[in-house]
Amino acid sequence: MSRSASYGRSRSKGKAENCVYEQQQSERNLELLERRNEELRALVEIGKALTSSLDLQEILNVIMEKVSLLLKPHSWSLLLVDEASGDLVYEIAVSPAAERLKGVRLTRGEGVAGWVAMHGESRLIPDIRADGQFPPVSGYNVSPPLRSVLCVPVKSKNRILGVVELVNTVQERCFDEADLTILSTIADYAAIAIENARYFQKVNELAITDGLTGLYNSRHLHNLLDYEVARASRYEADLSLVFIDLDHFKNVNDTYGHLVGSRLLTEVGNLVLRHIRKVDIAARYGGDEFVIVLPNISKAGAYRMSAKLRKLLNGHVFLADEGFRINITASFGIASLPEDARTKIDLISLADKAMYEVKATSRDGIKMY
Repeated sequence: MSRSASYGRSRSKGKAENCVYEQQQSERNLELLERRNEELRALVEIGKALTSSLDLQEILNVIMEKVSLLLKPHSWSLLLVDEASGDLVYEIAVSPAAERLKGVRLTRGEGVAGWVAMHGESRLIPDIRADGQFPPVSGYNVSPPLRSVLCVPVKSKNRILGVVELVNTVQERCFDEADLTILSTIADYAAIAIENARYFQKVNELAITDGLTGLYNSRHLHNLLDYEVARASRYEADLSLVFIDLDHFKNVNDTYGHLVGSRLLTEVGNLVLRHIRKVDIAARYGGDEFVIVLPNISKAGAYRMSAKLRKLLNGHVFLADEGFRINITASFGIASLPEDARTKIDLISLADKAMYEVKATSRDGIKMY
């Protein structure tokens, strides 16, 4: 073979190899472009969910769907920080052990998730068997066995709200830096969703609750009473209302000051809440007046509840933890629907009237209209 023929054949082979390389490179670029497009579409969908809803669960469901679509984890979870204890609590768990994980707690620093929550830094562990720092993730029971872990913090203004943790991939590959980048972005969206939902919940609570006692305020009480009166009338059910006024409360303010008086009202509110049913409605009506609404309770049943509450008030030493030992009594008035009243206004008015009859005579007593 001549030198020129050999050179020509080598040159042709080189061109062919270059073509194969360029084709492979083009395919890789197309795959990368498609992944970037998928990521962009997913982030747009999450952004739409954030701007169209304040329902945290609805937004987290969208985030859950996109995490599964983009990163294809075998198991993953969202854990939120319990503000009271600092523990991590499984809020969402997509795993064969999902039902068992719901509500499970991890202490600060426990496992990969606890470490990330404590330090506020992401952890990418391609193969946890070779890492040596962390034991198997608590609660997971995955097959194939635990291998690759990706965990990022959910942060808002440098405050750790929780973590997102991914375990293994369905393709049995290791998580990589690209996965870390997209998951960190999704975690930022999750932080916005959580903060928005909490602010919305707080605003709602401020709108319907009394800031001092934590009971419903009088405006929301009227809204709830509209519903309860209509329901009781429709089903011909009993509905009782108890009006309570603290006796000689002015003396507490005059003797100890208004701040102590306010703290006493808070303690009264807590005592009331602890000793009524979940279906009952307790509200601060104004000043030192309280109202309790008792669905499906007759006037006689309301009297028994009032007698129990009166006894608790009389036997309670208020603000003892703060160095005070204050005793207080209250006057109770009771009215019921349909026995006494037909409307919301009549129900409140008649219970109020019965309470004032106690105030005008003995105080520290109960009167049924």
